[in-house]
Amino acid sequence: MQTAAQAYGTVAKKTANPRELEADLLLQAASRLQAIQESWDAKRPDLDEALLYNRKLWSIFLSSVTGESSPLPDEIRRNVANLGVFVMKKTMTMMTDPQPQELSSLISINRQLAAGLRGGA
Repeated sequence: MQTAAQAYGTVAKKTANPRELEADLLLQAASRLQAIQESWDAKRPDLDEALLYNRKLWSIFLSSVTGESSPLPDEIRRNVANLGVFVMKKTMTMMTDPQPQELSSLISINRQLAAGLRGGA
């Protein structure tokens, strides 16, 4: 299975726009989580790997957004950082007490941020 960094590199080769790349990766992570949620009994063994992928992806976003070189306005940086903290907390909760319905917020956040990156929100 690809790591988040490998997936980022693979998609980067296909996508020139960094915002499109980020949106694609968020949608990929959301799709993996949704597939597990929809087929919980069959795909439950894949949960930890999907959560790790999503967490690594969000770690990259958090590092980028909170870095001094980030061109984003302070309010957007804070909002994304707050979402990232929520995602990390929710991920830890899912790892200690996995419940399929609890994946909905992670899936939704990834999809909404992807839509925003693409200008759809």
